[in-house]
Amino acid sequence: MAQKILPVEKQQKILLDISGITHSGEGVGRYEGLALFVPGAVPGDTVRVQVTDLKKSYAAARLLEIVSPSRIRKEPRCPLFSSCGGCRLQHVDYREQLMLKTGLVRDSLSRIAGLASVTVRETAGMEDPWHYRNKAHFQVKESSAGIDLGFYEEGSHILAPFGDGGGSNWGCLLVDRDLNRAASVIKSLLNGCGGSPDNQTARFFRHVVLRKGFSTGEIMAAIVTGGGLWPGEECFAKELTSAVPRITSLIRNINEGPPGPVLGSESRLLAGREYITDRLEDLTFIISPSSFYQVNPAQTRVLYQKALEFSGLLEGGAQTVVDAYSGIGTVALFIAAHAHRVLALEIVRGAVEDARRNAMINNVRNIEFHTGEVEKILPAMAAGGLRPDAVLLDPPRKGARPEVLEAVSAMGPARVVYISCDPGTMSRDLGLLAAKGYRVEEVQPVDMFPWTHHVETVVLMSRKDK
Repeated sequence: MAQKILPVEKQQKILLDISGITHSGEGVGRYEGLALFVPGAVPGDTVRVQVTDLKKSYAAARLLEIVSPSRIRKEPRCPLFSSCGGCRLQHVDYREQLMLKTGLVRDSLSRIAGLASVTVRETAGMEDPWHYRNKAHFQVKESSAGIDLGFYEEGSHILAPFGDGGGSNWGCLLVDRDLNRAASVIKSLLNGCGGSPDNQTARFFRHVVLRKGFSTGEIMAAIVTGGGLWPGEECFAKELTSAVPRITSLIRNINEGPPGPVLGSESRLLAGREYITDRLEDLTFIISPSSFYQVNPAQTRVLYQKALEFSGLLEGGAQTVVDAYSGIGTVALFIAAHAHRVLALEIVRGAVEDARRNAMINNVRNIEFHTGEVEKILPAMAAGGLRPDAVLLDPPRKGARPEVLEAVSAMGPARVVYISCDPGTMSRDLGLLAAKGYRVEEVQPVDMFPWTHHVETVVLMSRKDK
């Protein structure tokens, strides 16, 4: 078969009208029918670009000049916007971002699942979409001035340094202000009393992971290092807890492995407790360094309330609910007060231990925790005759495996509630469930990550014979 001839060549410069946006936040325009993806471009822009890469059905291009800016374009607040890559949509008006994200969800459902007529609500946004993250992960590297904290620039190991100056744009604009202040103190103290073995700071200090309980104000600081003695450890712990009294958990995590996982298997408590706590509604959660916990507490309430509404529990109809991919039990605990029985399934043993502990401190006794692969547990439960009233699926970004969706269909729940962080894999899975006799009733996108290209979505499906 003859290779398709594309209307552009590498390095070619063209004028392009941007008409849409991709799931990764790049602008999309068409040149003689060919889609070109342009990082930094915004729908409504007219831009001059240079083609950088050619694929079978699309091309990538570099933004050279904004010839005519879009009405939705705005000046980014962060001076590192163009290099850091953490906020791909900070150059787009926030209300317009919400509309773009709604459009991305609608487009995925139509294009991937063939579900063009379903109801997609407008994306639920934030009143104040800044400094919302209750967790921050900083890379640690040496610089000419000593030890630096920051984030790697997109697609590189170049450090975009963490700003510790003054003014309204101080620190990372997505990170909680208290965590920004703690990071600044940590950076200063690592330089002041770091004292790593044979002065190999770049290899010894690896990461700083900070977490905060939104309701309690408690802060956890995990300093990830290589192995060996840390001569300045005692000095660092004393100075940090004195300078930042909200740090109620200070941990040294030891990771001697190759680059990859942030946390190693060994942790040493330097001050305070091994965990922090947070509250969600009337529930208390214990959060350890490795616990998965939603990073936007304000929007977590919006997401979970919608999941609770979609489950039918508020109407008194559901009695038995399966929560697949349950993590540390946040959703299971959130819905347990309205259900007779909740079965929570999770593969990560540590997360299940956290979930059991959280159930215990909240005196919740109607959750059954099961440790193992959802792909194995759920089909076994279906084969054993379990017929829940509702199934809640909250899979990882790659979505649910076919055997999970087969098991859901075999169980025949009246309602399926699907929580997704990826519109593409969500649409694929909803399409498979639709083919098995379920219809999409309502789709609610939630902006858990303002200024980024990510969008969380909660979906209600019902069995067609109901």
